[in-house]
Amino acid sequence: MSVRMASATALTLLALASCQTAPRRPPGPQIARAPSCTAIAFPIYFEADSARVTPEAERLIADAGRRAAGCQVLGVAVTGLADAAGAPGANLALSQRRAEAVSAALQRRGLIAVAFRERAVGAMGAQTAAGTDRPVRRRAEVSISLAAKSSAH
Repeated sequence: MSVRMASATALTLLALASCQTAPRRPPGPQIARAPSCTAIAFPIYFEADSARVTPEAERLIADAGRRAAGCQVLGVAVTGLADAAGAPGANLALSQRRAEAVSAALQRRGLIAVAFRERAVGAMGAQTAAGTDRPVRRRAEVSISLAAKSSAH
């Protein structure tokens, strides 16, 4: 083989070698981001005369479940409310069903708490002292108390 041909062969091999992809190194250790275990509070709204959890409410509840993931759930409080329309007993029962429906949806999302507290207030507070109806009382108020999980060494 001539020197010229050997040089051409060497250059070709060198060019081909540079085209190869270097083996990938596995990624380095990832630093896990600690969850933010701060309290969560939000309202869940209902249609009139209904205790059915709406798709929008399900999204809020799912978001709360994601935010609480990795945290210790210390307690969950759900307060059902109703507007001033209708009989007081019916409003109290409706607000109780709302609190129960939201509590069940939270538990389906994995929010199991040491203390799960439901409260129904019906139409209590639905009117001002002057007798004016307060707007948007068809809801349940949710409050979730969280803490960082302790790691045993």
